[in-house]
Amino acid sequence: MVMAAFARRKEQRLARADGSRKGSVDARAAAVVELLNGQARFCTASSCAGRVLLAQLLAADANRYEVQKKNCSWLMVTHEMCIKDDVMTALEKATGDIVFKFEPFVLHVLCEELQDAQLLHSVAINSGFRNSGITVGRRGKIMMAVRSTHCLEVPLSHMGKLMVSEEYIEFLIHTANQKMAENMRRIDRFYNCLQLALKTAVSANNSPSEEREKNHCVYVHRRKRKTIQKHGVCTSPKDHNKELEHEDDPKSNVDIFGEIMV
Repeated sequence: MVMAAFARRKEQRLARADGSRKGSVDARAAAVVELLNGQARFCTASSCAGRVLLAQLLAADANRYEVQKKNCSWLMVTHEMCIKDDVMTALEKATGDIVFKFEPFVLHVLCEELQDAQLLHSVAINSGFRNSGITVGRRGKIMMAVRSTHCLEVPLSHMGKLMVSEEYIEFLIHTANQKMAENMRRIDRFYNCLQLALKTAVSANNSPSEEREKNHCVYVHRRKRKTIQKHGVCTSPKDHNKELEHEDDPKSNVDIFGEIMV
């Protein structure tokens, strides 16, 4: 019954139109998304391959440098290495507060069971995405988030006036490109590790239904008691674009791996 419900949810999710600004999955993340959606127990909810961007804050956020999608306009964005000429051209359009950002690969995956999320979590950590974690919604929805910590966010201008030198901008671009290169390596590592982990997990995934149902019942019982114990992470071989659903209230979610996020 749990499997059937997840299959329906996955079908509905994948049938939706892409709500991101780009309107499609980033090319560098496409292989990972396709691999996961090809498995019955996983369904990708959002993804971004990583990007460098110049964001201009709206007037209401002039004194805040925490860039949010709905409260800013993008003067430049690229999912590849950043080019200085593109940055300088975009800065000429600045009329407000501009922030230069690098955002690494991020992926949210709906998982059928907790053990499936644990497998992804192990692969993500081993691939360098050490800010990854598992969240369980109030309706039992299990979400695995693949995240990294090597971000970059620097204010460049205020009220249209550039506050840093061109030499410093060149330094920022170089730093962002180094982070993007590492980001690309981690995505490739994650994909390769995931392929291998899925192959070695086939036998475990085919365990008797009685045992799977027993594990699910124990998990639900623990949630009802609101006592979450630390779960062992399944070991694995080496190594956006849409927001989480509104019905999953973050305040009512349980972060299984919050204590190991860095």
